[in-house]
Amino acid sequence: MDTHGIRLRDATPQDRPAVHRCTLAAYEQYAQTMGEGWQSLRGALLAALAGDDPAVQRIVAERDGEVLGSVMLYPPAVSAYGDLSGAVQWPELRLLAVADAARGLGVGRALVQECIRRARAGGATHLGLHTNEAMTVAVGLYERMGFVRDPEHDFVAPTGERIAAYLLSLGAPDA
Repeated sequence: MDTHGIRLRDATPQDRPAVHRCTLAAYEQYAQTMGEGWQSLRGALLAALAGDDPAVQRIVAERDGEVLGSVMLYPPAVSAYGDLSGAVQWPELRLLAVADAARGLGVGRALVQECIRRARAGGATHLGLHTNEAMTVAVGLYERMGFVRDPEHDFVAPTGERIAAYLLSLGAPDA
């Protein structure tokens, strides 16, 4: 996909350092507000970024060779959060991150739309995600895109924080 010079594509191994930097920088804004929960979140970010499960799709948004954002798309029945949450029967997006310099350009929306497109292409009827309610900008984006709260799939992080589940209905799979 190419929109206004922003191209979405599968990440390559060469993208990993840029994705790592972009993701940590995007989430670091929560270090002050989350207190000790930040260290837990940072550890979870690092673990997910270091993962190499070939079933997980790693997608980047780039412009002129520069990574502006990224997201991970987990297939159905693969728990994106390990033992913290159960496996679900729909794909889940995780670690949506947009570089500070690219905020407001539609990069986050484009990455979520790409996850929706890929989930539909794979025959999914739903797409899920989990987020911390403190991430108000992300929550607003998800809600504007049609995601609704799915409290049945919430889980509690090791720090005791409730991690909120959201679900988007994709309709019936194409026949």
